Amino acid sequence: ELALLKICNQIENEHKEVVVEEFSFDQKRILLAEDNDINAEICLSVLNAKGAFVERVENGQVAVETFKKHAEHYYDLILMDIQMPIMDGLEATRTIRKLNKADAKTIRIIAMSANAYVENKRYSKKMGMNGHFSKPIDFDEMEKELGQFFSRRDIDEKNI
Repeated sequence: ELALLKICNQIENEHKEVVVEEFSFDQKRILLAEDNDINAEICLSVLNAKGAFVERVENGQVAVETFKKHAEHYYDLILMDIQMPIMDGLEATRTIRKLNKADAKTIRIIAMSANAYVENKRYSKKMGMNGHFSKPIDFDEMEKELGQFFSRRDIDEKNI
């Protein structure tokens, strides 16, 4: 009977659905690395309207320096354009991931790029990014996907 109870409990646990909480930009601190003024203005406008606090930088090098100068866990999210002058988004992401800072490996970094091919998305993830959104950004879709990212992180941290 005990063995049967263990098997039933195991089956029950395997079939529990993971509830994905809806992500909200409200009160989130976001570092936006975007060199194009028009794209940046659109992002700032939409994200501010959704309640986010957004700090914009114009290239990857400044993104790295800005991330470094703030306290750990200051930012909730980094939105990183891929193609920027001085230091592109991929190099900036690799640099951030190597920093000696507690949140450098866990901060959610999302690529933003006009390149929408599957290979581009895979490469972004291979380079240390957590996701990849094609421009123009669909912010409603981004909220849905970020809900999954943040829920998974919360689940992963509880299981460590």
